[in-house]
Amino acid sequence: MISTARDRLGQALFARVAGPDGPAKRDRIHGTEGPRWFEPGSPITVVHGDASMFVGGIRALLLQTLHPAAMLAVHEHSGFRGDMWGRLHRTSEFLASTTFATADDAQRSVDIVRAIHRRVTGTMPDGSAYAASDPHLLRWVHVAEVDSFLRAHTVYGREPLDQAGRDTYVAQAAVVAERLGATRVPQTEAELAEALAEFRPELRGTPEAREAVRYLLLKPPLPLAARAPYGVLVAAAVGLMPAWTRWPLRLPWLPVAERTVVRALGGAATGTIRWAMTPPAREPREGRAG
Repeated sequence: MISTARDRLGQALFARVAGPDGPAKRDRIHGTEGPRWFEPGSPITVVHGDASMFVGGIRALLLQTLHPAAMLAVHEHSGFRGDMWGRLHRTSEFLASTTFATADDAQRSVDIVRAIHRRVTGTMPDGSAYAASDPHLLRWVHVAEVDSFLRAHTVYGREPLDQAGRDTYVAQAAVVAERLGATRVPQTEAELAEALAEFRPELRGTPEAREAVRYLLLKPPLPLAARAPYGVLVAAAVGLMPAWTRWPLRLPWLPVAERTVVRALGGAATGTIRWAMTPPAREPREGRAG
């Protein structure tokens, strides 16, 4: 009974994240033999393979909205309303491919994204141009993602990394960002914090950003039964957002509750996801000793 419940929940979560052809992608990514960019068990595989990524992913989306050019590019070219799950599927496949797949498969994923970025261009309200392939903009997206994934793993990960592990994670993630075309990519946790501080003068809560946040927090395209668990993950993600982001994005600021109730609920939610998506241990055959 428990195993059946675990299987059903795990399959439902996997389908939401990976899409209808998720099993085929998983087999290709994990089952194809060949050299990888990163060794199994290295920090990037530990972080990107943990259930805390559900919280980190939501936080990354919230944080990324604060850059006007990045937000306008999403608003004009991606359509978070009409294709929220499609974006999630593509992002999860990219992260899985570059982290766990063969080197050839990982490079193909990077080449596809770079080709898409070359087509995403537009004009800001002040008349200046923006382009998704801009190394500076790619650096912002990377910094927001890596900071979010690392913070979520530190708080909600099954086995949080030590300082050396966190620095190695940042350096490993930089390999992918540089292949995408980002420059001046942080190589340590300290450099990551410096980069985030460096971007602050460029960040603000635009109408497009606040609309995206309201949609992400209050109107996700989910069945009614999934709204409460999703709400817990959202609360956990908001609880990890820096204090200076709250007013520009109109996010709540409840420091005591976030350190107690929200963290407890977030820990329970990520623990449940981790349990659901971990294959059960194989039981010994009947009549065989040991």
